[in-house]
Amino acid sequence: MDKQRLYDELMPALASLTEGEHEEMSVLANVAAVLKERFGWFWVGFYLEREGELRLGPFQGPVACMHIAIGRGVCGTSFQRQQSIVVDDVEQFPGHIACSSQSRSEIVIPIYNRQGKPVGVLDIDSTQLATFDDTDRKNLEAVCQLISKTLY
Repeated sequence: MDKQRLYDELMPALASLTEGEHEEMSVLANVAAVLKERFGWFWVGFYLEREGELRLGPFQGPVACMHIAIGRGVCGTSFQRQQSIVVDDVEQFPGHIACSSQSRSEIVIPIYNRQGKPVGVLDIDSTQLATFDDTDRKNLEAVCQLISKTLY
């Protein structure tokens, strides 16, 4: 099935799942589970800003780094720059934090509150090179906008 079609089917399901919900950990846990199940990526999860660093939130996949400094690695850089980052080969990203040696490509999308301030990131890893593209970026930004509208 075409990737865009998977996202098109996913968005109403996510909207229905999260509508009216305000429990942050529950919403993020279910979103991570839905994305992992739908696409089969290696790791799907959230890092949330707490006390000046990014801390591990709900995720699906193997054990992950628990603390990431803002400005470090793909997650910290995405959060600091307030922009989505697609990395075709994590070995080529300066300062990449290797939580797992199996991760080969990555996409990170910032999540904002209603005032436009970043509150965390959605982080997705793949065991394959160049897994993520502009279709993923645009659609995962829409997922994060849905999360922002629901929670923040």
